[in-house]
Amino acid sequence: MKYRLMDILACPMCKSFPLKLVVLEERIIEKPPFIRQCELYCALHGGYVRDFTKTDCERCYGLEIASGYVECGGCGRWYPVVEEIPRMLPDEMRDRKLDKSFVEKWGQKLPQRILESIRNGE
Repeated sequence: MKYRLMDILACPMCKSFPLKLVVLEERIIEKPPFIRQCELYCALHGGYVRDFTKTDCERCYGLEIASGYVECGGCGRWYPVVEEIPRMLPDEMRDRKLDKSFVEKWGQKLPQRILESIRNGE
């Protein structure tokens, strides 16, 4: 997953924007020849583009998020990023086995509320 994807993602349940990205593992990748600044939200710096006098777009384009999670501040849901793919599906379409394996792998780095959501079957 690219950091710049957060510039367009909204929660599939409540439609909140922006979402919070928590990176657990990232990789350095080859930068493309064309680099463009995000329009609204910069996930690398964690804020709206308008609030920054300078961004580091070149560094951003050279990173790939391998694992992490996306959090919604509106409804409190979380969505895992597994094998570079954000798994952002409505509740009824979520793969609970994938959620559980994500928590088993990263549990010690996750907040308590995410661990409890798995235990409670949410």
